[in-house]
Amino acid sequence: MIDLHTHSIFSDGELVPSELARRAVFKGYRAVAITDHADHSNFDFIIPRIIEVCSRISAHGSIVALPGVEITHVDPGDIEKLAKDARGLGAKIVVVHGETIVEPVIPGTNRAALESPIDILAHPGLITEEEVRLAAKNSVFLEISTRKGHSLTNGHVAMLARKCGAKLVLNTDSHAPDDLMDRDMARIIAAGAGLSDDEIDAMFKNSEYLVEKNK
Repeated sequence: MIDLHTHSIFSDGELVPSELARRAVFKGYRAVAITDHADHSNFDFIIPRIIEVCSRISAHGSIVALPGVEITHVDPGDIEKLAKDARGLGAKIVVVHGETIVEPVIPGTNRAALESPIDILAHPGLITEEEVRLAAKNSVFLEISTRKGHSLTNGHVAMLARKCGAKLVLNTDSHAPDDLMDRDMARIIAAGAGLSDDEIDAMFKNSEYLVEKNK
């Protein structure tokens, strides 16, 4: 299992990064990205600390831990600069909090994210076909989310990704220990979104690609 969207106590998660990683190992994870919520107020606080702890976790060899960030609820006009700033500070996985239907995300966030140097657009909600084509063009991965609420539009995202040739990744958006899951349950949730076995395998390979590219 590879999970490129999780949260620690550095935003609204329940666990310190080391325990998050340990519990991920127990669930059978091979790699995890710690992508705490960030805006202008906390970039310089979160990213260096996540980089340090991910380096220590990875050095012990049980799991690859990648430092990341999730740009969250910012004005769409600020996303590109924040993404570049995150890269400059050393974030390996840059996620943007997409227009999920269960939170009041600013309209235009999905499009601004897809025009920025990011890796993953998380839980993009009722993303438009035009935006999915932009994701395919700009090699931004769209998320199939296992998280309650965010997962309600997985079928819509999967359908348009198939139609437009956009690439998918599956993430848990974990905030608590029980949010982590094994690969078998991840496959079940992906199948529930309408993905075939071959599409699920390809989605998991996309996550492997991002880990190999950034570790």
